[in-house]
Amino acid sequence: MRLGVPKETAPGERRVALVPETIGRLPDGVEVVVEPGAGESASFADDAYRSAGATIGDPWPADAVAKVTWPAPDEVPRLRSGQALIAFLGGSGAETLPALTQTGVHAFALESIPRITRAQPLDALSSQATVAGYKAVLLAADRLPRFFPMLTTAAGTIAPAKVLVIGAGVAGLQAIATARRLGAVVSAFDVRPAVAEQVRSLGATFLDLGVEGEETEGGYARELTPEQQAEQQAALQERITQFDVLVTTAAVPGRPAPKLVTEAAVRGMPEGAVIIDLAAETGGNCELTQRGSEIVESGVTIVGFTNVPSLMPTHASQLLSRNVSALLALLVSDGELKPDWDDEIVTGSCVTREAVPA
Repeated sequence: MRLGVPKETAPGERRVALVPETIGRLPDGVEVVVEPGAGESASFADDAYRSAGATIGDPWPADAVAKVTWPAPDEVPRLRSGQALIAFLGGSGAETLPALTQTGVHAFALESIPRITRAQPLDALSSQATVAGYKAVLLAADRLPRFFPMLTTAAGTIAPAKVLVIGAGVAGLQAIATARRLGAVVSAFDVRPAVAEQVRSLGATFLDLGVEGEETEGGYARELTPEQQAEQQAALQERITQFDVLVTTAAVPGRPAPKLVTEAAVRGMPEGAVIIDLAAETGGNCELTQRGSEIVESGVTIVGFTNVPSLMPTHASQLLSRNVSALLALLVSDGELKPDWDDEIVTGSCVTREAVPA
């Protein structure tokens, strides 16, 4: 079986779906064909792929194609019936799904991997959220006109920065840990009381605002009622003004990001404060966030970058590549593409299945 790895064409996408170190971990009988320059933006040269046993050439005729994001409209005609496609298939590229269905491609969406214990090695959402949470704090530290840690110098003592992380999922917990490593005083809020112990274990303070929500089977927070949302927003508005840095990660799968940070709260933050809105892709947690942009409002820098993992393409690609390899182990048998349709991970991640008769 041949696995093709194309070069990503989406604007700003620097990751690659498979890195050289993972090639040796693929199931027996899998040959890899990498498009020239596919890994360059992530610091993986063509020679590194050759040394790992891959061929540099046209990836599209392969039995399976592994990408980071949706194939571009001009790439879809290069796919064929019965071929497997592995990629993140949600968000803005969803209009391509009918074309994949009509073509007869077996498309496996990385974001649709069931959140069960056995599927943890395949959990690309979590691996990329780890990168985003880490990078978010570095973005904040770079923009904050203050030190993160407390410093005692001959000129006196500098107080540490105060950081608030909203949402204690994978990205939020990584943001907490990173801010703590940089020496900040960190607090966190989440509507799921069950994560309070995780927050405290990282050395942060858990904010109890009196608003609690249920958790889905996948570990996400269920959407709050309008009354709960209003209560949460009001409680946060009072606290937000105390912080120098705000990292927001709150999201509800398949829904617009909840608006947690009001314009009034932003205007009450200290001059030079920074907001990193990791929910910008789905509308943002802050009312003033502009998707894909960095703005300054009332002296507060608001960063609404999308695809934050792509800002750290080397390690983001390494983690993603391991997720892809783990999924391929369920799709390949005896050196051939034979998805196990009785496996709940395979069926749960497959968004188009039927082959088109020749």
